[in-house]
Amino acid sequence: MDKDTILHMKIVIVGCGKVGLTLAEKLSEEGHDLVLVDSSLPRLQAIPDELDAIRLHGNGSSINTLMEADIEHTDILISVTSSDELNLLCCLIAKKASQCHTIARVRTPDYSGEANFIKEKLGISMIINPEYAAAMEIARLLSFPSAIKIDIFAKSRVERLKFRLSPELHLHDITVSQFAQRTHFDVLICGVERDGQVTIPSGDFVLKANDMLSIIASPPSATRFFLNIGMNTHPVRNALIVGGGKISYYLASRLLQSKIDVHIIEQNPDTCDKLCERLPNATILCGNGTDRQFLMEEGLANAEAFVTLTGLDEENILLSLFAKSHSNAKLVTKVNRIDFGDIIANLDIGSVVYPKNMAANHILQYVRAMYNSLGSNVETLYKILGNRAEALEFAIHEESAVTGTPLANLSLRDNLLIGCINRHGQIIIPRGQDSIQVGDTVIVVTTHKGLQDVRDILAKPKRKL
Repeated sequence: MDKDTILHMKIVIVGCGKVGLTLAEKLSEEGHDLVLVDSSLPRLQAIPDELDAIRLHGNGSSINTLMEADIEHTDILISVTSSDELNLLCCLIAKKASQCHTIARVRTPDYSGEANFIKEKLGISMIINPEYAAAMEIARLLSFPSAIKIDIFAKSRVERLKFRLSPELHLHDITVSQFAQRTHFDVLICGVERDGQVTIPSGDFVLKANDMLSIIASPPSATRFFLNIGMNTHPVRNALIVGGGKISYYLASRLLQSKIDVHIIEQNPDTCDKLCERLPNATILCGNGTDRQFLMEEGLANAEAFVTLTGLDEENILLSLFAKSHSNAKLVTKVNRIDFGDIIANLDIGSVVYPKNMAANHILQYVRAMYNSLGSNVETLYKILGNRAEALEFAIHEESAVTGTPLANLSLRDNLLIGCINRHGQIIIPRGQDSIQVGDTVIVVTTHKGLQDVRDILAKPKRKL
């Protein structure tokens, strides 16, 4: 890790559940000084010893607890307890006690349309809703079923799409350069996953059958590319969802807006009643989503999309495996625990969505952007390729060593690729003679972690002996 490029900050995290721990792990990797606050002593004691952070037992909304956490010298307070109201209160008190930035997790659907009002009136820097973010990602995947993963950049003008290079496509055993010549579209291969290894490929890299490819393209170019190679580009027309929690509600609302037929299976009668009230145009089925016969009776065989959103990772994975053998549906599987990501990656269960990772990525993006150095800003950040690489979008605000020079003449770091230039809405898949200009946003894909300024893409000069 490039610790010398990272600006260290003091960050207080209130709430040490799954989201809090995921955040703490990622922020600790970036070298920040962390204080973890929780009112549950057992939860604090369960934090792994290798996590470099101060543990503080107390109520995060108590001024005494915050003073003990040294809130006066804190750069960011992040509150991710299970209570939206407590998170907002923690941020409000922190703002009154210091000049720190504040981030609150707010998940309740009742507040989802009020996020901007809450931010403005309470002075909160950022509101995150992992469930809403997960639902929007799933909706994107169902609009483009051939993709296993879709990340968006440049205000939706550019996408990173991941798909499996199946043998039937006849695009294996050729180099990346030959791939570009054969497909004739403005797409750029920015990552290859093969046998647990991750590569940011050069032009002479040879593609193999069943490689997992990541490409960067504008949505129209991506659609034409997938059509050309014979993959499905039509949105699904119906979706069968197992589990009736917050993600299901947000997802169903978005799908219904797109005129997609939605069936939700939920076991809890009270939850079913609430869903019926809030989603009158969806079909709510009160029953056991793990009952094989019930699934078949409710149309699994004819479903175009099957989304597993129960609270148990094991259930979601097994349900997706069952659906794979009994339907041709687009599969989406929610997973909360990321400890077994390498094992899950080897299971053919379609798209896997990690809500906790999404929250962490949004906050990492904000942290990087806070202390950007002179001439650029991190606009978007995704951990990609099994968390072993990053895709970042930099906004270029002033001239620097990377602007005005043909890319072929820039001394770029190894394992780094400039994937796209967005110039006032014009999407450029760059070639060697293209250059970065002030006003552009630039998408960079790299295995180097911690880049905060676009100048970090340049190789460091070698020291003279």
